[in-house]
Amino acid sequence: MSGVVISGTGLFTPSESVSNEELVDAFNSYVRKFNSDNSADIEAGKVEALTESSAEFIEKASGIKSRYVMNKSGIIDPETLCPRLPTRSNDEPSILAEMSVIAAKQALDQAGIEAKDIDAVLVACSNLERPYPAIAVEVQNLLEIDGFGFDMNVACSSATFGIQTAHDFIRSGSAKRVLMVNPEICTGHLNFRDRDSHFIFGDVCTAVVLEHKDVAVAKDNFELLGTRLMTKFSNNIRNNYGFLNRTSPEGVGAKDKLFVQEGRKVFREVVPMVAEMISDHLAQNEIKAQDVKRFWLHQANKGMNDLIAKKVLGFEPSLEQNPIVLDRYANTSSAGSIIAFHSHKEDLETGDLGVICSFGAGYSAGSIIVRKCN
Repeated sequence: MSGVVISGTGLFTPSESVSNEELVDAFNSYVRKFNSDNSADIEAGKVEALTESSAEFIEKASGIKSRYVMNKSGIIDPETLCPRLPTRSNDEPSILAEMSVIAAKQALDQAGIEAKDIDAVLVACSNLERPYPAIAVEVQNLLEIDGFGFDMNVACSSATFGIQTAHDFIRSGSAKRVLMVNPEICTGHLNFRDRDSHFIFGDVCTAVVLEHKDVAVAKDNFELLGTRLMTKFSNNIRNNYGFLNRTSPEGVGAKDKLFVQEGRKVFREVVPMVAEMISDHLAQNEIKAQDVKRFWLHQANKGMNDLIAKKVLGFEPSLEQNPIVLDRYANTSSAGSIIAFHSHKEDLETGDLGVICSFGAGYSAGSIIVRKCN
């Protein structure tokens, strides 16, 4: 046993949401206009006609029915197909820090502590709005936390990597309490003109408080029994946007400056990789898969989650064992497994075991084994 517990979680959900039907209406309007404007080149074979989508296709392919977003009007405008978030002055809280503070306060309340009790702040996410100053240091400032903070990006696995980083800080004595936050505005890097991926992402922010159990105030904590991280290089999920883009202006606006993936390859390669990692991690800790009460998996695709859990358990998982939140939230990158954990942990009893697992670009994957305690 590590002596480190998760004592609080928080969730910020945007006020606006977009259904599959609304998303498809906007996308299909764009497709029809594109095909009309390029009809001569399409007929001549110079340009490939675009194909319309459907809400049924999206749900069958992913399990997603809707997603929460920070800006709806821009996303469902066929002329824009992109969220519109006004630039804030340097004297205003950044949008990621603002989301983080809301989620963090919930997590602190659940842990029964105040911001001043925190020693370190980690902002772990896929989509940072700037390289510096760190969003984590801004959150630290807004919450009036002493100590230190920094940002980290391991794509969709950022939260589990952040949990292990916090765990290691606490175990080493570098900190007694750590706040780990996952602000994700995934719609900002999504290509809403791409039929194969325009439906994937949503926006959200989650927060987790980790403490040494000797200083934890709240009951009903989850003790970390083991953590495992892994990475394996792959180009199958990629985003080439970065500060060097200005040095190659011919590439500005290219599709690879937004989210791109080879979805079928990702499915085939990631599912067995993650299932094996979880199984090995459980075996290392002398835990039988059948003794795990709940799997809080990365919420990218329902089919992936179902198959991973089935491979680990040896049978079809129930929704109680393998809860899904992506139907309402879509893929929220690093925050997905934490939304599942936050939303589906209160019913567990003392001694129940669970696994928080994330996986995604990199490839990267993280497995956190926890046990309910009080």
